[in-house]
Amino acid sequence: MFQDDGSSSITSSPLQFFSMMSLSPGVGSPYPWLRELKSEERGLYLIHLLLTCANHVATGSLENAEIALGQISQLASPDGDTMQRIAAYFTEALAHRIIKAWPGLHKALNATRITLVPDEILVRKHFFEMFPFLKVAFVLANQAIIEAMEGEKMIHIIDLNAAEPTQWIALLQAFSARPGGPPHLRITGIHQQKEVVDQMAHKLIEEAEKLDIPFQFNPIVGKLENLDLEKVRVKTGEALAISSVLQLHSFLASDDELRKRSPLILKNSNGSHMQRVLHMNQSTLGELLDKDTFNGYSPSPDSSSASPLSSTASVKIDYFLNTLWGLSPKLMVVMEQDSNHNGSTLMERLLEALYSYAALFDCLESTVSRTSMERLKVEKMLFGEEIQNIIACEGAERKERHEKLEKWMQRLDFAGFGNVSLSYCGILQARRLLQGYGCDGYRIKEENGCAVICWQDRPLFSVSAWRSKK
Repeated sequence: MFQDDGSSSITSSPLQFFSMMSLSPGVGSPYPWLRELKSEERGLYLIHLLLTCANHVATGSLENAEIALGQISQLASPDGDTMQRIAAYFTEALAHRIIKAWPGLHKALNATRITLVPDEILVRKHFFEMFPFLKVAFVLANQAIIEAMEGEKMIHIIDLNAAEPTQWIALLQAFSARPGGPPHLRITGIHQQKEVVDQMAHKLIEEAEKLDIPFQFNPIVGKLENLDLEKVRVKTGEALAISSVLQLHSFLASDDELRKRSPLILKNSNGSHMQRVLHMNQSTLGELLDKDTFNGYSPSPDSSSASPLSSTASVKIDYFLNTLWGLSPKLMVVMEQDSNHNGSTLMERLLEALYSYAALFDCLESTVSRTSMERLKVEKMLFGEEIQNIIACEGAERKERHEKLEKWMQRLDFAGFGNVSLSYCGILQARRLLQGYGCDGYRIKEENGCAVICWQDRPLFSVSAWRSKK
């Protein structure tokens, strides 16, 4: 794995100077030798620089942060290797956080920034096609719905993010083959973009007519946080199911002032330890990050320490979950990012986000060409925007508040929902889907009756099923 006798062949490498380097105006630029670093060395140094820069930003040392940003810009690239790509987006996020200290400047720089609806729809479609996460969630959710709705004649499904018709087309097909005939199915689709809801309605109505299934689609255009329950129109005699795909975390946005804690202090790196680390074999960025122990950091094992349940943070989510509970659903399926990006300090969030987004970028590195424009769009317009929100934003503006499954289980239990274990049949179908995906890095592990979708050993998304206890 590595030599520990002090005679390492890497002693002549510029990396031996990492621990002695001070990112201050008095130090000359190391740019010439930075360009000569090997990929693994460059990746380690980028992690070192990102954490150092973030610490300067967190403590208000903007002059030193600017120097670090300059060094990172010499190494990072949105079309380079995995670490170069992810560093480019984290660097941009840190720069945005700095600029936010001058609201007028920040507003001026973003005055003409627009996101076109067709582009946003296309990027979500690319994400669906490039990754198996949503497909796996749909398989698990549909199987849970089929099992919960056995014998029901009238079924109503509320889709809290009606963006992808594939799930419901598969469910329509499954119901068409149900012994005793298909049920009458009604789907309420909620999305803030009319174009998305209209597209969903067209495809589902067309499929239902083809299968001769009695079907209705109830479109609701608007933000989920402004949901008017009267528009949902749950009828007597309907068996209700709710599908929430990557929606609940945004309700955690709130004023963080009462939850602020002292920022972590970036520890000095140890040069000899770093040299030993470099002899280890890392085949993915996630593994590379795992070896970055010289920075004195390690990700928290769960979200309990960094993201406590508090009345300050959970007013919105408690209200929304209680609203859903009041509809008395027979089943609710929840998919969320299984990551801890809701820490109260910048350093907590940056480190945790580095680990989880490293895994996502590694997924693409393993399956998609570096020159793919579709890949670049997903990384920039989806992951890049999420990273920027996690790192640069605070308070109600920070919507990407991903938390671990453990926290969602606590919240849902508190709101009156009981966990429904995903069946062996559903898990088996999901694993078969991953096996046929053409990449052996994806895993599914069972946790408290729920499914956690991983890249290698890194949890990325959770899928859980719930029922109203009343």
